[in-house]
Amino acid sequence: MTVRFRKRVLRDSEWYRTPQGTAYCGNSLELLPAIPDGSVQAIVTSPPFALRRKKRYGNPPEHEYVEWFLQFAKEFKRVLKEDGSLVIEIGGAWLKGSPTRSIYQFELLVALVREAGFHLAEDFYWVNTAKLPTPVQWVNVERSRVKDAVTPIWWLSKTEKPKADNRRVLKPYSASMQKLFRLGYNDGRRPSGHVIGSKFGTNNGGAIPPNLIETSNTTSKGRYQDFCRDHELVMHPARFPREVPDFFVRFLTEPGDLVLDPFAGSNMTGAVAEELGRPWVAVELNPEYLEGSVGRFEDGIVKRS
Repeated sequence: MTVRFRKRVLRDSEWYRTPQGTAYCGNSLELLPAIPDGSVQAIVTSPPFALRRKKRYGNPPEHEYVEWFLQFAKEFKRVLKEDGSLVIEIGGAWLKGSPTRSIYQFELLVALVREAGFHLAEDFYWVNTAKLPTPVQWVNVERSRVKDAVTPIWWLSKTEKPKADNRRVLKPYSASMQKLFRLGYNDGRRPSGHVIGSKFGTNNGGAIPPNLIETSNTTSKGRYQDFCRDHELVMHPARFPREVPDFFVRFLTEPGDLVLDPFAGSNMTGAVAEELGRPWVAVELNPEYLEGSVGRFEDGIVKRS
């Protein structure tokens, strides 16, 4: 599937192409209007967070964040198919000088549902198993908090029944479940009141995963990192792990479905979509990050514009 921007002038924003997708350099607010209505199956993205410290990649202040994001939400909803999904990985923040948390990402969720008209399909959480014990003042010095290792992921949908199939993201069965398959399972009512039917012991090829993605984010070696070092390019400082877009691209799309990342950064979503046979569009404001993202793709498949 090839999606062409309607405005020829936007061709100037094209940065590179692969067999499956195209990366554009520019502001999503200016480029997304050229994407046809109802052409995107899933938007999988990690936008700039409302952190206290300003980052090189640019992050709106907390008090402006919801209003800032809602500008994009209108276009997100327009380009999505009726059964399309919007997946937002969005980290939290601590209030300045206080051991208490901001609620901006929850305010955004409420606004996306009540104002933008999205449905909350399900809330997910990424647990960074190797997260450093921060913030230092409250975790290491005063010892009044534990390390902040969980990042919310909002799965929103355009309608109540988005396209999704958990059979595409099954996990290997545990050793205890495999033992039950061999020895049999006692069905019937449990003390909790739940009734376990005989079909519970059916081998369906894997276990249904929870709404929790557990993975570290400490990789310092790899194709992308090596490419940036070899070419003296800037690495994006807030890359989300491959496991996050990989899960949602497989869960919410099929080969041939278009995937969009409007805050592409190092274009992890595009690289995952490429590997899974999904066409993709990536938009990133910073050309330095796009230049480094070329390293996520095998040599010879990137065509410079």
